[in-house]
Amino acid sequence: MLLVRRIARPMLASVFISGGIDSLRDPELGAEAAGDVATDVADAAPPSASLPTDPVALVRVDAGVKIVGGLLLAGGGRFARLGAVALAASLVPTTLGAHRFWEVDGAEERLQQQLHFTKNLSLLGGLLLAAVDTGGRPSVGWRARRAAGGVRERATAILPSHH
Repeated sequence: MLLVRRIARPMLASVFISGGIDSLRDPELGAEAAGDVATDVADAAPPSASLPTDPVALVRVDAGVKIVGGLLLAGGGRFARLGAVALAASLVPTTLGAHRFWEVDGAEERLQQQLHFTKNLSLLGGLLLAAVDTGGRPSVGWRARRAAGGVRERATAILPSHH
């Protein structure tokens, strides 16, 4: 299984690293979609929320998240799961902004956008799996439950029973 992880993580990360580099090179390309999402979020947020709305700046931030998150995921190690979570968080607004198939009039273009939307859902599924993958080691939750069970057993053995 270790070999599969070593191969699969960089494969999954590659699309994000490549896309992030492309977005840094030409942030204007994704600015319209980012602006749409920023407007939707700003409209839904309370008036007191001060949210960034500059589409080009949002594209650059997203590109940085994709590159850094992709590198963390690809590298494996202790921060791979953090990279997967960052990429998943970045992918949701990217998908909702760039692939609004429900707003497209032409059947062929709608089909293309729907394909990209569902592809991103598939990538999101892979990222969620990577985010919870402990590399075969027990999770923190499992270790905590096991330790609590051990403490309970020792306490039961030490304390007198009240029947």
